[in-house]
Amino acid sequence: MTRFTLKAIVAATALAASGAVLADITIGVIAPLTGPASGLGIPVGNQAKLWPKTIAGEKLNVIVMDDATDPNQGVTHAKRFVTNDKVDVIMGSVATPVAAAIVQVAEESGTPQISWSPVGVPAGKDKWLFRLPQSNAVMGHAVIEHMKKQGIKSVGFLGYSDAYGETWLNDFKPQAEKAGIKFGPVERFARADTSVTGQALKLVSANPDAILVVASGSGAAMPQMALADRGYKGKVYQTHAAATRDLMRVGGKAVEGGFVVSGPAVLAEQLPDSHPSKAEAIKFVQQYEKAYGPGSRNQFAGHAYDSIIVMEKAVPIALKKAKPGTPEFRAALRDAFEQIGKTTLAHGVLNWTPADHWGYTQDTGVMMKVTGGEFKVEK
Repeated sequence: MTRFTLKAIVAATALAASGAVLADITIGVIAPLTGPASGLGIPVGNQAKLWPKTIAGEKLNVIVMDDATDPNQGVTHAKRFVTNDKVDVIMGSVATPVAAAIVQVAEESGTPQISWSPVGVPAGKDKWLFRLPQSNAVMGHAVIEHMKKQGIKSVGFLGYSDAYGETWLNDFKPQAEKAGIKFGPVERFARADTSVTGQALKLVSANPDAILVVASGSGAAMPQMALADRGYKGKVYQTHAAATRDLMRVGGKAVEGGFVVSGPAVLAEQLPDSHPSKAEAIKFVQQYEKAYGPGSRNQFAGHAYDSIIVMEKAVPIALKKAKPGTPEFRAALRDAFEQIGKTTLAHGVLNWTPADHWGYTQDTGVMMKVTGGEFKVEK
């Protein structure tokens, strides 16, 4: 036994005697570092590398696993996290189908899940699920309000045939109809599809005033390019899953003039000084772009940044009840998320409550326009 090891044991014994033994806070990250949604997952993986080493005086242990945009892999990682690693919280995924698949594992194990996707679940099934992205209903409200200003009277739908597309369809259609905007036709496609020519032709033939594209990352460019190739002259709107420079990198001139709804973080410098998130959004952008280069900011990296703000408020509350690595701490952390009150994030002002695990108000969404290959805030 070396002298160093002996000292370590003596120190640990002394801490145990004083009741001050510290345990790592363990976060299990599940994100698509490969696969169709990797354009969303890589930025959150990058942001996780910038997380602090401690929270509330406790060492932070982060385990990152690649779900490859596959729900089955996401579930496998989540089960490993709760059985082997005893994580205190699961964060992920940014891919909605994967995030949805993880929900059951989190619920059955009593482990809080912070989703980086606006995943919808049946009523009463989100006791352990908390979302950091704005809900599709909140973002849909911003889209509808902009459409009304633009005089849009009809809107078509071209979206994923999975959970993300379905929740947008279910949340957006009633808002459009309530606003007096005719809704349809509805066309769907799979994330892995490389062409939407047939769907684009049907929509262009119907010629609605606008088309809402529901896709993510670089995959959001392909349907808008198909619409442009088929001569569509109406307005194209994209969801917050497309709020990434991959849209312009892949879409080029075809996405010019398109509208994208986003959280505030992507537009930090363009926000008015009165915006509550401006200061935090600028901190996020400066930190991320110092590490990864100018223009690298991303909607999803912003959610990963906000995750630590939430943890820094909730962990001290949970520590009053239990130590990390225990079922009691996980339950206390879940409860603490509902008690942190209004919290200013890079992406808006959040307020999770027992009745609301979304937490953003209707005015959170910011509308952007692709202008000269850049996102510009719509005034």
